[in-house]
Formats: sequence, structure tokens, C-alpha cells
Amino acid sequence: MLLIPAIDLKDGHCVRLKQGEMEGATVFSEDPVAMARHWVDQGARRLHLVDLNGAFAGKPKNEAVIQSIVRAVSDDIPVQLGGGIRDLDTIERYLDDGVSYVIIGTAAVKNPGFLHDACSAFGGHIIVGLDAKEGKVAVDGWSKMTGHDVIDLARKFEDYGVEAVIYTDIGRDGMLSGVNVEATVRLARALRIPVIASGGIAAMTDIEQLCAVEGEGIMGAITGRAIYEGTLDFQAAQARADALSA
Repeated sequence: MLLIPAIDLKDGHCVRLKQGEMEGATVFSEDPVAMARHWVDQGARRLHLVDLNGAFAGKPKNEAVIQSIVRAVSDDIPVQLGGGIRDLDTIERYLDDGVSYVIIGTAAVKNPGFLHDACSAFGGHIIVGLDAKEGKVAVDGWSKMTGHDVIDLARKFEDYGVEAVIYTDIGRDGMLSGVNVEATVRLARALRIPVIASGGIAAMTDIEQLCAVEGEGIMGAITGRAIYEGTLDFQAAQARADALSA
């Protein structure tokens, strides 16, 4: 089980949001590059970057700091990146910069043809991010609910050739309220590609619960607020996950 530290970027800083609210951002570091190196030093085997300004603007907004982070860590571990990725040129530029996986979220739901083209052009590098509440997908920084069923959409995108699905329960993200394990397992069982859990990880018990269902197709979990606020020790959690997966 891969534990993936999240570095959410807003105005060049490392922040965390509660339930996607930009106004409620907590700044955890003024130096995201140093933070990225810190997680590598702590034993992270992948990093999750989000361009929050980009997600809301619909185009890259923190590209310079993303390039700096990738330069600092990409010799050691892969980086996955989401936020404001709406066209093939942006994907190509980020992959050229050294990003390993590009995450497409809102654009995948609103413009499935774009996701299909991205998978065709950049096979092996595209992850889809699905944010859901009570089984229905949300878009636009979670501000709009759609009528799409998350499992139906995920199966469609699997057929396009995405590498993995990042599944976020938006009722829990940034709230330290625990992972929605049942919903995550339900999705993973419906797919052949791996699922990465996101949203709500608070403590070691969440890691243990996810490791118990890893065999259902859950390859990893993204963790943010818990490792920044100290309710979860990243190094100890990854060691525990490794031990449970052995």
C-alpha cells in the first residue's frame, strides 16, 4: 500500500483545504520544494501535487513551483499532478517537465472526448480523479453535483485506458473524519485498474483499514492534513502499511 503525501499549491504555498473551500486554506509551508524533499526523506515513494489555483482557473497557475518540485524529486520518485489540466498541450508540457502522471478530474467528466484523446496520446501517464458524494460525481472544485454514478463513469474511463482512479469522498476530505472504506472498496471491485483512496485519512487505524482491503484493488492512499497536523506519522504509517502488505 502506497501512502502518497499531498502537496496542494495555492499562490506558491503548500496549503490544505477543508472540503475544497479556497477561503479556508491553511498554509503549512511557504517552501513547497523543501516540503517535497521532506516527504522523500521520510520515505515517500510517490508525491501528489495539486495546482489549486489552476483547478479553479481552468489553466496552470503554479507551474514554476511545480517545475521546481519535480526537478528536486523526480530522480527519486514519481510525481502525479492535477489541477487545471484542460488540454493536450498542457499535459505534454508537464510530462516534458518530468511529471510522471497527469490527473484529469472535472475535464474528464465534462469533456470525455478530451480524456479519451489524452489516453490515446499519452498512454500510461493519465490518471482520472473522481470526486463523489453519496455515489454521485462532483465537478468544478466540488461546487457542482452531477447526476453521474461514480462506478458507471469509472468503468467508462477504464475502457479509455486510464492508469488508475483517484477516488475522493468529498464529504470527508480535509476533515480528518476517516476514509469511506466501503465506498472505495465498492468502486475498486467494479474495476480492473487500481484505485487510489483519498479524503479523510486521520490516523493509523485508517491505514490499517485500507491495508485490510488492499487485495480488492486499492493500490494506495493520498494523505494531506493528517501528516501536516501530526495526527499521522507518515514514516510510521508507511512502515506499518509495508508490514501489513508483506
